[in-house]
Amino acid sequence: MELFDNEKLDKIHILMLRKKETIAVAESVTSGLLQLAFSQAEKAAEFYQGGISVYNIGQKYRHLKVEPIHAQAVNCVSEKVSMEMALNVCAMFNSDWGIGITGYATPVPESGQKVFAYYAIAHKGKIVYKIRMSQAKGEALHIQLKYVTNIINQFLKQLKGPARP
Repeated sequence: MELFDNEKLDKIHILMLRKKETIAVAESVTSGLLQLAFSQAEKAAEFYQGGISVYNIGQKYRHLKVEPIHAQAVNCVSEKVSMEMALNVCAMFNSDWGIGITGYATPVPESGQKVFAYYAIAHKGKIVYKIRMSQAKGEALHIQLKYVTNIINQFLKQLKGPARP
């Protein structure tokens, strides 16, 4: 059973080694699935620094230094929170690249009964990509895996092209 696109993960590993760069990830809604995906790449230990899964405002503030007043106002789900997660995971793991994702995999009152997530990609201290992804309702794991697939695809595009500020 293949959960992730191994061909794309192989391309990521080749590009990361060629560039001599590293990556770390900060997750909330995907709860470690992105970390699992990167760990499946060939020679992952040579470019993947690690990751952190943080679910609540206390842990996001403590470990990733998200601004607590804003985070509390948006239930920790916003573009700003994802950007802070991406930038600060780079510092935490001393990596060139960082990805931060936060959102909802199931509809809840706090999300307006919608399923969506924000993620951001940071490179050398700057956000190079950010987006809000919406998903149809469905099984939470299926939605989480779609988020991870989207991130892997976009990260590969960022690696292939010049990093955009």
